[in-house]
Amino acid sequence: MIQVLGSSWALLLGIMLLMVGNGIQGTLLGIRGALEGFSTFEMSIVMSSYFAGFLFGSRMAPELIRKVGHIRVFAALGSFISAVLILYPTLTDPVAWSLLRLFIGFCFSGVYVTAESWLNNAADNQNRGKALSLYLIVQMIGIIVAQGLVVVGDPSGFILFVIPSVLVSIAFAPILLSVSPTPPFDTARRLTLRKLFEISPLGVIGILFVGAAYAVMFGMAGVYGTEAGLSKENLSYFVASFYLGGLLLQYPIGWLSDRIGRRVLIIAAATIGVVASLTAYLIPGYGTLLLSAFFIGGMMGPLYGLLLAHTNDYLEPEEMAAASAGMMFINGVGAIVGPLAAGWIMGPLGAGGFFLVLGVLLSVVIAYAVWRSTQRAAIPVDETAGYVSVMPQASPVAVELAQEIYVEAREDAQESVEETDAKV
Repeated sequence: MIQVLGSSWALLLGIMLLMVGNGIQGTLLGIRGALEGFSTFEMSIVMSSYFAGFLFGSRMAPELIRKVGHIRVFAALGSFISAVLILYPTLTDPVAWSLLRLFIGFCFSGVYVTAESWLNNAADNQNRGKALSLYLIVQMIGIIVAQGLVVVGDPSGFILFVIPSVLVSIAFAPILLSVSPTPPFDTARRLTLRKLFEISPLGVIGILFVGAAYAVMFGMAGVYGTEAGLSKENLSYFVASFYLGGLLLQYPIGWLSDRIGRRVLIIAAATIGVVASLTAYLIPGYGTLLLSAFFIGGMMGPLYGLLLAHTNDYLEPEEMAAASAGMMFINGVGAIVGPLAAGWIMGPLGAGGFFLVLGVLLSVVIAYAVWRSTQRAAIPVDETAGYVSVMPQASPVAVELAQEIYVEAREDAQESVEETDAKV
């Protein structure tokens, strides 16, 4: 870990500052939208637009990089992000915000593709897993820090929009001044969605609904807090609790994943998420709200990694990288629909609809996982590849990096079995 940090600290610092900027805008727009009189459904469209842009960017950014190169794409998209963050308070209209969120989602996706390409290029087979884990930690820390900055200014003014714009601008300095030579860029061939579903129905359905739930959490938590009447400070702690849970519970669940059957752990994690959602909905109190947010966030990220690992358990090594594009697309579709569903439900039901939507989405994952358990026997734990931490907001590069780690783990396991058989 220290070796990875020493070789990639500037890149990781830049990513953390980018995540601070990205984390502020989601919470801040939820507060400012209410002050401007936007309806809950209008805000859900605004929030959903980010994920539509992100999905589009994840498919277009590789082509842009091939045409003009990493550095030009990185610098150009970073400049656009900084500009959009300042434009929000000057164009206080839901249609304008939706278009800006669409564009900034596209830009962030391209930035992540570029930065993760550099991270992948800096890592080797021995530390690739550690590099991805450290990248995840830095992302989470950035989002958590962002919530603390929300309280330093007036959301009805300009300063809270200027701060993330400045941080994003600064973020590119350490990256562009210290990155290694531009890495080669390529993406894997794709596995069709139909083939992917035939191989792992639970992986496809699970990622679709977990992607929707994560987008609700990421995009609508600020809207919920505003609708629920939380103060600016309490809202920032509430949103931070989701990501603190994701940071602290990711690794215990990963440890269990290598010792307990995937489907059992998927059902257990989703059940904890449902219980936490219902607790927040049924039991009033700010302490209950924070605790529920902690466990919802703590289950959401690991669930994505578990479903990805479960899918890989049924893939051949040469198919794993090919599956990444399909999984990204499925996750992206869910992420677009999730906030829209939350906004539609929160309109008539009020703020509590936020937790009802989360509970329903995770309940679908539980029900389908239980049903699939009756349709196909689980792969023994000792025959599965190790768990890899990867978040739903990861770019195709990070997902393919995770797939490479799975491939290496599977090949190492096969070599170990062959060596044991040879000795016997």
